[in-house]
Order: sequence, then structure tokens, then C-alpha cells
Amino acid sequence: MKCEIIAEIGQNHNGDMAIAKELIHAAAENGADVAKFQLFDAKALFPTKEQGNEWYDYNCSTELSRDDLALLKEECDKTGIEFMSSAFDAERVGWLEAVGVKRYKIASRSIKDAAILEAVIKTRKPIIASLGLWKGDTLPKIAAHAPVHYLYCVAKYPTPLIDLHFEDIDFVNKYAGFSDHTIGLSAPVAAIARGARIIEKHFTLDKNMHGPDHQGSMTPAELKELARFRDEIAVCLGDAASAENSIVMTGTGKAFVLQS
Repeated sequence: MKCEIIAEIGQNHNGDMAIAKELIHAAAENGADVAKFQLFDAKALFPTKEQGNEWYDYNCSTELSRDDLALLKEECDKTGIEFMSSAFDAERVGWLEAVGVKRYKIASRSIKDAAILEAVIKTRKPIIASLGLWKGDTLPKIAAHAPVHYLYCVAKYPTPLIDLHFEDIDFVNKYAGFSDHTIGLSAPVAAIARGARIIEKHFTLDKNMHGPDHQGSMTPAELKELARFRDEIAVCLGDAASAENSIVMTGTGKAFVLQS
């Protein structure tokens, strides 16, 4: 099975729908399977400036309306990439259900939010859940009626490579994938090689753009490189579907397409 890449756009659209659409197209063109956003009520979710949040105005400016959501879902549909979003309250789960999302993403900070979990479970759709703040040795039991795919995650921004401890992580039988907050591509590539079937990583057009997440996000060029590694690892591991469209050079210098 080919590993899915979720391009986590999050707030990196900076509140500009033109940038959001450009990010969707860049994600699709460079190998991502999913373009993911975040739906929230900024005033309810984030601390204020008086509480020490220097990015509060930015947080408010990147809040997506219901109309924004519909436009982004339509753009993803036209572009041929799956639209996904984390919803940080039950009302916005309803917004997502109204536009017909295929599945739901539960953010690390929402893993114990009963209202959000109940709203998502009621949809009876597949769930992807990040476990950056989960402290238990066993996985949480979110739902029994639909597939739940858990992503290993370390809640440090950015995450030092030494704190990942992949040697202890079972990407074959326990975790479906990895929600990455490291700098660079070493960690997601390692996770794929160890069996991860889903990679989620923040995505930006330019690391120098204004906003707290841009510097630690992958660019279109990095996404393209990650997708190449993903596909080549699949070939190395005998994934015939991925190998079918991969080119290898023989010792004679001739190129051949590997067939299943």
C-alpha cells in the first residue's frame, strides 16, 4: 500500500484564499494525496495577547468561515486532491459533514474533547487521530464502528530528531503513520521505511512568509522530494503498484519501466 502524504496547510494560507488555492494546487502537483486545513473559532481556541499569545491577531485572521470552507472543498475537488480539515469544535464538524468530507482528522489537542469526538463518531466515517498529547501506553478507544488510524506524534515544535525514538514505534501493527513536526525530510522518510502508511507534515509556499508555522513547514520542492522517496521506498519494498510507473536504469544505460 502506498503511503499517503497529507500536506498540512493549516493556517499557512495566512487568511488569503488566493494563497490557499495556490497551496492546494502546489500540494496536488508535487505528490500530496490530501490538502488539509484547520477549522476553529479563534476567540474560543487561542489565548489572547494579554495572556501572552503574540500570534493572536494572526490566529484570528486565519479563521476560516463556512463560505471559505465550501470554496476550498470545491477547489480540492476540481484539482483532484482530497480535502481534509481538523475541526476544533462540534459545530465545525457539522460544517465538514455538510460539504461531504470523506473522513475526519482529530488533532492531538482534541483527543480527549468529548464534544468533538462525539460529533465525529456520529458521522460514522473513518478517523485519523494524532497522539502528540496522549500519555497512555495503549491506544485510546475512539470508535468501534469505523476505522481509526492513529498517527505517532511528538508535541514539540519543532521536534528534535533525537526525541522521536522510532526504535520503539511500531508502524506496522500499532500506528498507521506519523504526524511530523521535525525540520527536514529525514524523519518522514525514516517513518515510511519503517512501515508508516500516512505522513502528515506542514506545508508552505515559502518558509519566509509571515506566520508561526511557515519556517518549520515543507516547501513544494521538499514535498516533491518526499513523494519521490515515498515512491522509491515502495519499489524497494516490492510494492508492484508503485513499481509499475517507476523507471530504473540498467547497466547498459537503457531505461525500462518495471511492470507488475
